[in-house]
Amino acid sequence: MELRIDIDYNQILRLIHQLPKREVDRLTNTLQSEILSKKSSGSIKKIILKAPTWSDSDFTDYNETRAHLNKSRIA
Repeated sequence: MELRIDIDYNQILRLIHQLPKREVDRLTNTLQSEILSKKSSGSIKKIILKAPTWSDSDFTDYNETRAHLNKSRIA
């Protein structure tokens, strides 16, 4: 079941201003961690592919090797 509410930015801002400080801090931390996780996803690929020694196929090989190593570990 999904509930959709059409709220504009100003309404959200007014609701946030009604929150107690502790909840505003909690919201701030949650939003910052969400933003950081979105920024960091894919960043390793961008960094590696910008390096002069790696290509798309090298990155694919790297990922396949990591997956194989992760599967082969004894838990």
